[in-house]
Parts: sequence; C-alpha cells; structure tokens
Amino acid sequence: MIPLNLSEVYKLIEPGPVVLLTTHGRKKDNVMTMSWHLMMDFEPPTIGCVVSTGDYSYEALLSTGECVIAVPTVEITELVTKIGNSSGREINKFKVFNIQTTPSENVKAPLINDCYANLECKVIDTSMVGKYGFFVLEVKKAWKNEDIDELVTIHHRGDGEFSVDGEIIKLQSKMR
Repeated sequence: MIPLNLSEVYKLIEPGPVVLLTTHGRKKDNVMTMSWHLMMDFEPPTIGCVVSTGDYSYEALLSTGECVIAVPTVEITELVTKIGNSSGREINKFKVFNIQTTPSENVKAPLINDCYANLECKVIDTSMVGKYGFFVLEVKKAWKNEDIDELVTIHHRGDGEFSVDGEIIKLQSKMR
C-alpha cells in the first residue's frame, strides 16, 4: 500500500449516478447537475443530497422546500455537463440549452423530458443544511419516460471524468 492524497478520496466514494435537480425560484426555474446524493430509505423513498450555498438552486430549494430529481442517460451527457458548467445566476439554462420540460404534479419545479426518470420531491429535513448543505428529500411522485427503454447512467469520477454503467450481473441476494 502507498499513501493516497485525501483530496482524492471523493473519487473513490462518489455515490450513484449524476442527476439533474430542478427548482422553481421566485425569478425563474433552474436546473443544476448533482452527483452528491444517496438513498436513505425505501418506503417512502427518501434521498439525501448536498446543495451548496454557492449553488443558485440553494435558495429556491431552501425557500420552497421542493424540487425534482431527474435521472439522465448517457445519451445526454454533453447536456448534463453544459448544465453543470454554467450558473443559473447568469443564464436561463432551460432556454439556452433548449431543455424541454413538463409540469410536475405535486411540486412547482419542472420535469425534464429527455431524462429516463423524474422524481418529484419535498424537503423533509433541513437539520444538516446549515453545516453541510445536506437536504433530506421525500419522493412524492416518480415518473418514467416511456420512450427510453434502457437506463445507462453516468457517474462522476472527478476532474471532468465520468464512467458509464457497465454490464449488469444478477446474483442471489437477501438485500433489497
């Protein structure tokens, strides 16, 4: 074994797929790219995510207590990267990147049409927001895009690198 720089640890532990988070703010809707999230519970589905105070979406998420988490596929990786490399403070990402949306049923944040799935969420716990920017969300409604058959996601590896879901193996397991 050799020492590993602590600044590299996140590349090893980075959670699930890169997702898009949409919010409905006072001035406009916004979308951000997010990879710091995790499943916390199954029923109801509960997700934890980090949204930094520096992110334009932070204020809208904190004030409205709702958002949509959209799960993109590898086919729109370039769009996902453009969204992540720009700020909603400076541009309307929906207009600039021609992102097609559909209204949500339970929240004001929009669904993203080109994503495999969209999860309408309500914030249920902000106790760690002040210190860590960590929001706990409950999924209130989930949507799947009927035109996308296969879910192949991208995963952030740091420094502009992504990995793509690979071969799926099925083993007997008592885990959910």
